[in-house]
Amino acid sequence: MTRDWIERFWRTLSLAGLLAGTLFFAASLTPSLIPRDFTVQGVLSGIAFSAGYGIGVFGQWLWTWLELPLPQARGARIAKQVAAAACAAIALAFLWQASAWQNSIRSLMGMEPVDSVRPFQVGLIALVVFVVLLGLARLFRLTGRMTSRRLRPFVPRRIAAVVGSAVAAILFVGVANGVLLRYALHVADSSYRAMDELIEDGTNPPTDPQKTGSAASLLTWEGLGRAGRDFISSRPSAQDISGFLGRDAQEPIRVYVGLGSAETPAERARLALEELKRVGAFEKSTLVIITPTGTGWVDPAAADTLDYLEGGDVASVAIQYSYLASWLSLLVEPGYGSDASRALFHEVYDYWTTLPKDHRPRLYLYGLSLGAMNSELSNELFEVLGDPYQGALWAGPPFASRIWRSITERRNAGTPFWLPRFRDGSYVRFTSQKNVLDIPGAQWGPLRVVYLQYASDSVTFFDPYSFYRAPEWMTRPRGPDVSDQLRWYPIVSFLQSLVDLAFATTTPMGHGHVYAPEHYIDAWVAVMGLQWTPQDIARLKAHFAGK
Repeated sequence: MTRDWIERFWRTLSLAGLLAGTLFFAASLTPSLIPRDFTVQGVLSGIAFSAGYGIGVFGQWLWTWLELPLPQARGARIAKQVAAAACAAIALAFLWQASAWQNSIRSLMGMEPVDSVRPFQVGLIALVVFVVLLGLARLFRLTGRMTSRRLRPFVPRRIAAVVGSAVAAILFVGVANGVLLRYALHVADSSYRAMDELIEDGTNPPTDPQKTGSAASLLTWEGLGRAGRDFISSRPSAQDISGFLGRDAQEPIRVYVGLGSAETPAERARLALEELKRVGAFEKSTLVIITPTGTGWVDPAAADTLDYLEGGDVASVAIQYSYLASWLSLLVEPGYGSDASRALFHEVYDYWTTLPKDHRPRLYLYGLSLGAMNSELSNELFEVLGDPYQGALWAGPPFASRIWRSITERRNAGTPFWLPRFRDGSYVRFTSQKNVLDIPGAQWGPLRVVYLQYASDSVTFFDPYSFYRAPEWMTRPRGPDVSDQLRWYPIVSFLQSLVDLAFATTTPMGHGHVYAPEHYIDAWVAVMGLQWTPQDIARLKAHFAGK
């Protein structure tokens, strides 16, 4: 029975679909920005094969519709058998080469090479994915045909076919959005909310009244959320910093307002300002307004290095705007993060401008990932020109970041897309794993902006137009952690980049969307104009590398 089903299934497959699908399958095995394990590769290859198969089926339909000649039945069977053998040979050849392609990325990221991409598992997973997607496509076609058949007694045949396809599309989209997507979002919302509320063992409210979440604080420990509690409790102490510096250090100040602390972004921003006043944050030399990622997370690689570089003479403040992952937050509540970032900036900035210029902290902005994009949107330049803050550090800005994209597209001629230079470097500079912020002959202006980004960061360099054209970051010279064997293929490269986007944080530190402390150190020194010797900077990098 199984054999009969396989034979019937084989007879229904399109020859053109198999050929196009195999080419897409083969292309999906080539390298992209992020290394892939066999499970991810299998799913990607199955989707790519399905996309190619669909294009092949459409091409075959168009050929028939144009009434072009078709091979006879016996010739078609032979052609299909020959094509099947050719497809198998192509697939095996590319699967054989796949481990070398993956190792071309892994070696650049300091990862152990793989001996094999497990071709059998990749092929099996890809086959399952293809069968599932093909089944859905045939169900869609069956729904359209049944609707069309019922309409034919009343309307012309072609109109019935169009209406039938439209009804099928509405049904499928309605089920996908109204049922599957809603259920998935409900599950995600419940999971992330439960994670946000989780108080891990050993994470107790601080006893120091100067800390947010203590008994003396305006904010409860429970209301900070998990990310906020981590941000407060992981702060290095004055003793830690002093032990490294070999001199007296201050206790750095961190303020965080979680979603559970107030209902609206404006209320959370006001709470943050009052808490900053309570703990004496405006008496520090430096104040940093942080916009966290979608989950509310603040990267300790950025926060801890800042505290050490400033000798504890620094205050940092953040408010939470979501507990969803950044990509989900961007999908479900796209404007909420920018609203929160803008509310916090203006609460702090408006108060900061009332203070005497010689008795107030230097003011900076910081954000990572979605936090970088929302931090960009927290103010317009014309709003602060009369009394500007001192600068901003934005790491891993998403591809949709408006200011980042505008500057990158207008970069100086001859500079690469992944590491541009903008005009004379007095306002904004870019850096990566190698520190290139010290531009010969360039002088910083009164407001410094630094973008820290890796060429392998798919969050930054995802290109929705890679569907039909090669993205600019592929132009040589390429970034130091981008495979020289990477090539662009229509549609397939877009699918690869979507997978890279989903797994951008699975890379080793210092690659992809995982930013390393040593690179933050270079960026903080430049954006704040800190006077550290190269020897002390190297020692601090070694200190964090050993953690």
